[in-house]
Order: sequence, then C-alpha cells, then structure tokens
Amino acid sequence: MLTRTVSAMLLALAALGGCDTIQSDFSQFVDSFSQPTPAEAAQWAADPNDRENARRGTVLLANAPWGGALPYLKLYRLYAEEAPDPLVRAAALQALGRHGDASDAALVAKSLESPFRQVRLAAAKALQRLHDPAVADAIWPRLIDTSEDPDVRTELAIALGQYPTPAVFQALVAAISQRELAVNIAAVDALRTLTGANLGLDEDAWLRHYASNATPFASGRVYLYPTFVRRLDMWDWLIFWMPAVFEDPDVPEGLRVMGPRRTNEAPRDGGASAANPATPPAAASPTVREQR
Repeated sequence: MLTRTVSAMLLALAALGGCDTIQSDFSQFVDSFSQPTPAEAAQWAADPNDRENARRGTVLLANAPWGGALPYLKLYRLYAEEAPDPLVRAAALQALGRHGDASDAALVAKSLESPFRQVRLAAAKALQRLHDPAVADAIWPRLIDTSEDPDVRTELAIALGQYPTPAVFQALVAAISQRELAVNIAAVDALRTLTGANLGLDEDAWLRHYASNATPFASGRVYLYPTFVRRLDMWDWLIFWMPAVFEDPDVPEGLRVMGPRRTNEAPRDGGASAANPATPPAAASPTVREQR
C-alpha cells in the first residue's frame, strides 16, 4: 500500500515537468530514511580527512550492538585522547562509555579538563558507565567547582553515586547548596544510593547522619547508570523499519554485583568484525536510535 502511494505521488509530480530532477530529489529523499551499512559506518569513522564523517561513523558504531569489537575500541580510545575536533572526541567518549571497560575510566576522566563543554559532558556521562575507584578523586573536585557548566556537574553527581568514600560524600553534600536544582537533585539521588537514607535537601541532616554512623555506607543501594526512555510517538510507528530501542539501567563496567551483564556487551575476541573493522557481520546494522 505504501509503495503504491509513493509511486502515485512520484508519477503525479513527474507530470508537472522536470521528471529527471524530481526523480533525483525523490531518490535523495528515500535514501535519507535508509540506514548506512556496517561497512559504511566503519569507513566513515576511520575517515582521516572528514571530521563530520568521523563523528557520524563513530556515533553509528557506538550505537551498534557489535560496536564493542576490539578494532573499534582501539579507534574510540585513539579519538578520545587525540582527536582535535571536540565533536569527534565527544562521540568517542560516548562510545567508550557504551563499550569500554574499567581500564578506560582513567582515559575518559582526563577529558574532564577539556576546554570544550561537549567533551566534558560526554566524559561525565561515560564515567557513569565505567567504574574505577581511582577516578573518584578526579570527579568530585569538578562537581564542587561552580564555574563548571551545570549540566556537567549534574552528570558528575550522578556518576559519584557509585563511589562510597568520605570525600565523595562531602562533595555531594556540598553540591546540595549549589544554585541549580538539577545539580541538587542529582546529588541527593547519589547520596541516597550511597547510604540508603532519604534526607532530601537538608545538608545538616546528611552531615549528622554521616557523623552518627560508624558505617554510613552499609545500607547503600546497588548503583545503576541511568538511561534515556520516552514514550513512542506517531513518527516511531511510521518508520517501522527502524524501531526505537531503549537501554535498561545497568551496573557499570568494573562494578559487578550479583553478576549482572551489561546490556551492550559484545564479543571482542575474534569474529568477523574483530578481524576486519571495515567488514562487520553482514546481517548486523546500527539500529539503536536512542541513547542517553
């Protein structure tokens, strides 16, 4: 039915004149709805001469289930450390958060010092998914630095919910007094995760709770990184060939509790995609359209 309707529209437009031009424009319109192949995504990501291709390809790989293959991880790490374009670097940090391991946390944390807001924001979000106690002391000073962008501080507060240390606790309590409500709420949520207590925006109450408990983190909850979810709309139903896929909250890589498995975990040793980054599995395609 859809094919017949589209064909009828094309014939009607062609009758108005300029058939070649209309057909060319129509082909471009149809192509805009088609997903690039895995090979195209890999080629774009590795394009040394086009920063937009590198960014777009990296994003596509990051959102693909097979994007955690070792050759891609090497590319993400290279871009996260050396890419001169901040959008390419931010895309690589997002990819490491999705497919990296605990050893990548230190590399990601370096980007918290970037002069570019989008890079710092991507690093803060990636650190919610990668657990390494050694980076906690790189995160909390950025949270209490009120010259930092509020969006970045909000994401940093969320990331700190996985580190039950005195310094992190004090930084989160200090963040409750910052001017931005989003930062305040994120800090309180992190404190609730760390301690199991629910004392709202009362800084003094949190400090009293900490001082009166020999083991203030004993009742802490399992930390799960947040994910993006929204209601499906009409557009989602119209593009039925590209269904929306949402992640579930999960335990960060490096923080194992009762054996949960990451939702984005993929084989990284061998296989077609690991052997040749330009030729991932033919049946696979980058279909995940929604990521926080």
